Amino acid sequence: MKLLRKGISALLIFTMLLSFNSYVFATSTSELDAAITDTGKYIYKTVKSPQVGSIGGEWAVLGLARSSYEIPDKYYKNYYKTVENYVKGCKGVLHKKKYTEYSRLIVALTSIGKDPSDVGGYNLLTALGDYDKTIWQGMNGPIWALIALDSGNYPMPRNKEAKVQATRDMYINRILECQLADGGWSLFGGTTSQSIGDSVSDPDITGMALQALAKYQYKSEVKRACEEALTCMSKIQNSQGGFSSWGTANSESCVQMLVALCELGISVDDKRFVKNGNTMLDNLMTFYKKGNGFLHTKNGSGSNQMATEQGFYGLIAVQRALKGKESLYRMRNKLDIGEISSTANSVGLEDKHKDIKKLKITRMGKTFIDIKGHENQSAIEALASREIINGKTKDLFEPDATMTRGEFASIIVKALGLKPKAIDEFIDVKKDKWYAGYIGTANTYGIISGKSSTTYAPNAIITREEAAVVVTRAAKLCGMDTQYNTMAARDILSQFIDYVKVNKWARQSLAFCYDKEILDSAAMEILPKEPIKRCEIARMIYNMLYNARLL
Repeated sequence: MKLLRKGISALLIFTMLLSFNSYVFATSTSELDAAITDTGKYIYKTVKSPQVGSIGGEWAVLGLARSSYEIPDKYYKNYYKTVENYVKGCKGVLHKKKYTEYSRLIVALTSIGKDPSDVGGYNLLTALGDYDKTIWQGMNGPIWALIALDSGNYPMPRNKEAKVQATRDMYINRILECQLADGGWSLFGGTTSQSIGDSVSDPDITGMALQALAKYQYKSEVKRACEEALTCMSKIQNSQGGFSSWGTANSESCVQMLVALCELGISVDDKRFVKNGNTMLDNLMTFYKKGNGFLHTKNGSGSNQMATEQGFYGLIAVQRALKGKESLYRMRNKLDIGEISSTANSVGLEDKHKDIKKLKITRMGKTFIDIKGHENQSAIEALASREIINGKTKDLFEPDATMTRGEFASIIVKALGLKPKAIDEFIDVKKDKWYAGYIGTANTYGIISGKSSTTYAPNAIITREEAAVVVTRAAKLCGMDTQYNTMAARDILSQFIDYVKVNKWARQSLAFCYDKEILDSAAMEILPKEPIKRCEIARMIYNMLYNARLL
């Protein structure tokens, strides 16, 4: 009898140890809530003026709107005005081929309670009534068309110009007929555009397909396809509870499958998706960096804006599921930001110089292949779309390259909407040089100064402290208060380990830039005399224009 009791006791202890180990690996609800608050704060800080785009745009808005992190309605109202101006600017045609542009905007607008059927007089839903154009992108097309239409339970729009009028069933069937032999989906798998790599299921696409099909589980064929896909994903889930795409374990792949579980009403700790005690949520949290969002890969350096925005709404999907709320994409209970007044997103500050102008978007969707996922992608794209900044080539921005003093003068003049006019102030700035007009105008308005009384050094590389001085002078013209006394400047700069290296003439300007978060105050060093990167310049000018209400 004693032996039996000892055996039972040992078994109980063993069971308790197993439970304890499981608990150690699990992310607690308090940790989840804290990460959401922290990441929400980070996104609100870094995406100050969301634009139309997948980075620094719709995903940031969606995440914030569906989260418990509270921000002023003005943020969403300004975003809506930006969207409205964008849609009007392109006359309702967001893209001729990529119809996910419409779907993404519909989802974001729905999340803030705005009607996508009337944005500046244009119905964004109409495009999704064209079956052939919607499926052109591969699986992304029908998947996001369903998610967008179902986010607000919108009726299928009639598209008079479509060769084939779409229905929800057509999109569902398109997804089902493209399911791969292993049970999941890939971007072009099952289509005429399928390549060798598309024959194996991708967790990102599979996760999104499951999200789109989640609402249609009452259809036996959909239910069966989803179960096959879940089995496939359970098999390829790695030992840390995450997923790999194109051979690399990353946070975004984990997010899409995590959201899929939540949309399907499947518990995060479903035994099929717990590996070595790790759930998908546990895995996603390993990419989280407190105060700095999420990494794309664990060996990455710094946060990644795309990973951060997706990681954020992945956490929100879980939080909503745990609290019994409707899922991320089912938006019966959405924000109500009220009517958008004509003063929302007003142009400029009260003390703005009369010559400063707000630039319109002239190059819709302009981007560069080497900034995808870059933390400053949204800033670069916002400036490039207004022709404030260009790439080093048509397709390459070269974010880590430096910039000359002449190039910087041209960008700041363009950003303020001023007209370039050459002058004979500097002997090393010839009137026939491309930068002469920009340097002349910047000098006339007191934005720049020379290296000496007679020279400007247009081909010299601009340093961080020089850039700060120029941006601060530009900000003053925009109506911002840039005055900081010696004591205030010292208090702000003393947080940096190398603040004593800052030249006296740059201290006030650097203090202003850090205090107004035009420069990233999270950095440990100022590096005042180091060349400033092109991506950093884009972020500085973007932040300055945003604070000056000129975006």
